[in-house]
Amino acid sequence: MKTIDITQRFSSENACLDYLEQMRWPNGEIVCVHCGLVGKVSKITRKKAGDNKRTRIYQCLGCKKQFSATSGTIFNDTHLPLTKWFIAIALICEAKKGMSANQLARHLGINYRTAWHLAHRIRAAMIEGDLQLTGEVEADETYVGAKVLRKGNPRPKKDKKDVVLGMVERGGKLLLIPVPDSKREILQPVIEKHVSKDVDVIYTDEHPIYIYGLKDSYPGKHRMIAHKKSYAIGRTHTNTIENCFSLFKRGLMGSFHHVSIKHLRRYCEEFSYRFNRRGEQPFLFDGTLRNILNGKALPYKMLTASPVSES
Repeated sequence: MKTIDITQRFSSENACLDYLEQMRWPNGEIVCVHCGLVGKVSKITRKKAGDNKRTRIYQCLGCKKQFSATSGTIFNDTHLPLTKWFIAIALICEAKKGMSANQLARHLGINYRTAWHLAHRIRAAMIEGDLQLTGEVEADETYVGAKVLRKGNPRPKKDKKDVVLGMVERGGKLLLIPVPDSKREILQPVIEKHVSKDVDVIYTDEHPIYIYGLKDSYPGKHRMIAHKKSYAIGRTHTNTIENCFSLFKRGLMGSFHHVSIKHLRRYCEEFSYRFNRRGEQPFLFDGTLRNILNGKALPYKMLTASPVSES
C-alpha cells in the first residue's frame, strides 16, 4: 500500500478503527478480549474526550467489561491519533534507507521524543525471528562507527567500532545481527544457528575465523574468495552481502547519522525486514500493522533504561 493510499483511505479515526477491527476479527464477529466470548457484545459510541480515548468501544454481555479494537495492543494507551500511526508505519516501510526521528517528527507535526519512541515501536514489529538460510549463502562482517580526530594528530584514528554480522541467501533472505566482537567463538555459533546444515554452499572471504570456524560445520560446502587477488571468481564472491552492507551504512550515515550500540539491533532488524520483503511492497504495510497488533508494548522507560536494567 502506497503512502498516498494510506492518507486517502485512513483520513479519519473511524476509518483506522474499521481496518483494525477487520484485522483483529476477520470473521466479522467481535470477540471479547477479556473472556473470549464471541459475538455477545454491545456497541457504545461516544464523543472523543482525548487523543487516547477511543470513540468506539464494546461492552461484553458476559463479563460486563469494556474494550475496543486497540485493547491489549501497542495502540491501547497511545496519545497519538491512529491516523498518524498509520502514516508513520507507511513512511518507515517505504523508506529504503530508513527515516530518522527528526524527519518523522516534521512529517507528522509531533515532537522529536514522540517520533523517536514511535519509530522504535514500529521497528520492534519488524523482528525476523530465527530464520534459517539455505541455498547459496554469503557471510561477512562489517564495522559501524564514526572516525574521530585526536588532538595534535591530523590523521583520523578509528574508535572501537560495533560489529555487524551479515548473512544473505542469493535471491533470498538477509540477516543483519550485531555481535560483541569478530572473534571465531562469537561468530561461529551465530552462523551455525542461522545457516542450515543443508545449505548448498556458503561463501566468505579468506579471514581465518571462517577458514577454521566453518570447515567442520559445513564440510565441503565452504568457498572463500581472496579479496587481495580478486573480488569474484565465477560464483565465488561476497558481492551480495557487501551490497547489503552498503545500503545499510548509507542509511546509518545518511538518515540516522548516529546509532548507539544499545539500539543497533532494531535498526539491523528494520533493514533486514524491508530487504526481505522487497518484492512484497504492496503488502508491507498490512504485515507490519498486523505485527504491531500482535506485539508487546515497548515502554519509553525500557528504551531509555541502561542496558543492564533493560535486559
